[in-house]
Amino acid sequence: MEKNLTTGSVAKTVLSFSLPFLLSYFLQTLYGMADLFIIGQFNGVGSTTAVSIGSQVMHMLTVMIVGLAMGSTVMIGQATGAGKRDQASRATGNTVTLFMALAVALTAGLLLAVRPIVSVMSTPAEAVAGTVSYLTICFMGIPFITAYNIISSIFRGMGDSKSPMYFIAVACGANIALDYLFIGGMGLGAAGAALGTTLAQTISVAVSLAIIRKKKAGITLAPGDFRPQRETMAGLLKIGVPVALQDGFIQIAFIVITVIVNKRGLNDAAAVGIVEKIIGILFLVPSSMLQTVSALCAQNIGAGKHDRARLTLGYGCLITLIWGIAAVAVMQLDAEAFIGLFSDSGEVVLMGGQYMRGYVWDTVLAGIHFCFSGYFCACGLSGISFLHNSVSIICARIPLSYLASKYFADTLFPMGLASTAGSGVSAVICVGVFLWMYRQQAGRQPGDSGRDIRKAAF
Repeated sequence: MEKNLTTGSVAKTVLSFSLPFLLSYFLQTLYGMADLFIIGQFNGVGSTTAVSIGSQVMHMLTVMIVGLAMGSTVMIGQATGAGKRDQASRATGNTVTLFMALAVALTAGLLLAVRPIVSVMSTPAEAVAGTVSYLTICFMGIPFITAYNIISSIFRGMGDSKSPMYFIAVACGANIALDYLFIGGMGLGAAGAALGTTLAQTISVAVSLAIIRKKKAGITLAPGDFRPQRETMAGLLKIGVPVALQDGFIQIAFIVITVIVNKRGLNDAAAVGIVEKIIGILFLVPSSMLQTVSALCAQNIGAGKHDRARLTLGYGCLITLIWGIAAVAVMQLDAEAFIGLFSDSGEVVLMGGQYMRGYVWDTVLAGIHFCFSGYFCACGLSGISFLHNSVSIICARIPLSYLASKYFADTLFPMGLASTAGSGVSAVICVGVFLWMYRQQAGRQPGDSGRDIRKAAF
């Protein structure tokens, strides 16, 4: 349902909008972790590593799709905030056309590239067959993954963060049930995990479409809205492509780090895979705040309320900072207890604890640059987010991870710190750019944000 986010208490709006986001991300993370947890109960380290590597590849694809969909959220949000329903309808229809074409192309291309991808990942020999099976099945489900994410982006642009939460809840419940059926009951291993994931996503999309047909979404679509329009497509891509590239670059960096770790052996690979899943939970608040800040600021900028947009950014940063400090405290006390939930191997638990204690500091700094990235995207300046992430990856994450692996062969702790250093670089750049832009725009009267968002950012 369409909802106006440009009035009322800013703090209350941020919390009420972000809570469904947070629950959605929790369910989505649980959705991904279910495969790893359940495979660990019925299979050995080889199958666990296969699912870990395969799910990392799928996570990369998913976040890039979500990043590209940011263009839809922002354009629909700006149009909704400005009360321009015809623009919102065109953005919605063109989003569907764009992403369905993309889904078909991705599915075909990736199915042909399964084995090269597994090879590039330096997958341990014991996990190659399982990883190939996992990715092949998951790649066939890309149209449904894409459909879920574009439906969610459209709803969030209209100010509705609850419906996407319900959709992912359905997928999560189905995935857990199907995993136990295929992995535990039928003994299909990594292939069973992938089959459960794909079918669960299909069920979720079917349920979401049924709900959309029964409820008034706030936007009426005509056949012409689905026809590609140059200006609308350009707007979607102008915002979404830098975010997708940024997210893809980040995931490539993590994949490079995974390749570096995989060369150290099966136990190190399993440990890093488990930690990445747990970190996914810790990043729920920063991730939800990125999307919250983006959606809320888009509507407020569309309505010309730039002070309210900046205040939204401030509340987002405060919330993520508090969460990050709490996460650091918990993991420094007993990281091994969390690693042990996914593996009974003493070596895996030991190495995972080391990696987590270095990596967990990333939750503090990442929360800051996540919020700024959401704000920049809402302003139509997603290129800034791409810039700071690229710099942090090239100058910190990858080179420091390589050096840590080379000179600290007996511990994963320094490799964990490499990711933290990368987020530190991003946070400094974001704050610096924001302050510079603010000084440049001080005293300038904002124009029509719907027509020239760059001039109206402040």
